Amino acid sequence: MSEISTPPVAAQGLDPAAAPRVGFVSLGCPKALVDSERIVSRLRAEGYETSSSYAGADLVIVNTCGFIDEAVQESLDAIGEALHDNGRVLVTGCLGARRDEQGDNLVRKVHPKVLAVTGPQATDEVLQHVHSVLPKPHDPFVDLLPPGGLKLTPRHYAYLKIAEGCNQSCSFCIIPSMRGKLVSRPIGDVLDEAQALLRAGVRELLVVSQDTAAYGSDLKYRTGFWQGRPLRTRFAELVQALAELAEQHDAWVRLHYIYPYPHVDEVLPVMAKGRVLPYLDVPLQHAHPDVLRRMRRPAGGERALERIARWREACPDIAIRSTFIAGFPGETEDEFENLLDFVRRAQIDRVGCFAYSPVQGAAANDLPGALPDELRQQRQARFMEVAEQVSVARLHRRVGQDLRVLVDTAGRDGAVARSYAEAPEIDGKVLIKAPAKPSARMRLARGAGKFVRARVVATQGHDLLAELL
Repeated sequence: MSEISTPPVAAQGLDPAAAPRVGFVSLGCPKALVDSERIVSRLRAEGYETSSSYAGADLVIVNTCGFIDEAVQESLDAIGEALHDNGRVLVTGCLGARRDEQGDNLVRKVHPKVLAVTGPQATDEVLQHVHSVLPKPHDPFVDLLPPGGLKLTPRHYAYLKIAEGCNQSCSFCIIPSMRGKLVSRPIGDVLDEAQALLRAGVRELLVVSQDTAAYGSDLKYRTGFWQGRPLRTRFAELVQALAELAEQHDAWVRLHYIYPYPHVDEVLPVMAKGRVLPYLDVPLQHAHPDVLRRMRRPAGGERALERIARWREACPDIAIRSTFIAGFPGETEDEFENLLDFVRRAQIDRVGCFAYSPVQGAAANDLPGALPDELRQQRQARFMEVAEQVSVARLHRRVGQDLRVLVDTAGRDGAVARSYAEAPEIDGKVLIKAPAKPSARMRLARGAGKFVRARVVATQGHDLLAELL
């Protein structure tokens, strides 16, 4: 057995005492040694230090050999020693690819407590596992950029994408054919990005994906790691971890594109505490069960009403936004009236509606009963008339409330801000008039990107009018 140990040389600008330390054991042939050198080189480039002892390491990597029985036993013994003396062990190399007679991974069968196992020539995979347990001290490829990377949004809010693709098969949508099936990002990577954004001054994280509440389902909710902490790759656990980060940095988290799965109920207690905003963007699309069936969307209006009632019971201040489609193929007048009745009963705070439009490649194109374009447009207008009545009535209920708002823009004439109930670009705004006192006016004018408190005094269309407190 040979152990790799290199002199501790700190990455530029780092405190050596603060850099995570990795112990490395390399076994086997020269080809395995080259693999070890590549891994160690990458680790050093990212600012990790190496340790010559198990006791001084935050993590141990064992690069194994699995060619002959003696080498297999030597590797298994080395893994056992590292587990005994350190406890946090990643295994790579040829033995990592070996299976026993029952088809089980040999390393995991003998040593089930190892954190991860990879095969040979798996430098990128090993680095990913290291990052999940010990976050990178620095990244040589992005450290020339501002923390959090370059953004096209104002510096005080940023979108945090947690997954790609979608596993739904809605008949009006072709996103899965373009973007593929759901692929969730490792939870450690998501939280690393969130932390970098918050440290860079972001005050609102807007969590997005095609189907946000399905996060982790493609990975069977497997356990990942963030800063040495085990976390299930699952929507509720991610929301809780983001809430903790937001608390540390005095920031907000806003959830978008939430399909109304039953497990969404689990995040309502977190929302009630305020850091994850009591705001749900839920694209319901329709309410009549027959239309939803043609859309290939589950459930119906009554079940959606029950769920919304439970959400409001758990979190009375929750703001709900949704989008709908009017004039879907085969939609009857009765089905459309059912949709209008649903909007009145659901009392949804913010609503958008699209007149159905065929999309090349969508299954809905083949459905019978396509409606004339003029009728689709009429139904969209009728829908929005009802939805706006509901929305405006709900806005009036907020007059007199004292709100914490995030200022988007500010000047001598006042400020444009948003409360927990307004997402940027898609919802209304909180318009704060300039205070009479010069000192307060100056404070507000310098408030872009900051939180202030304001009292709602009136409504104006879809916006709230407020005074600085």
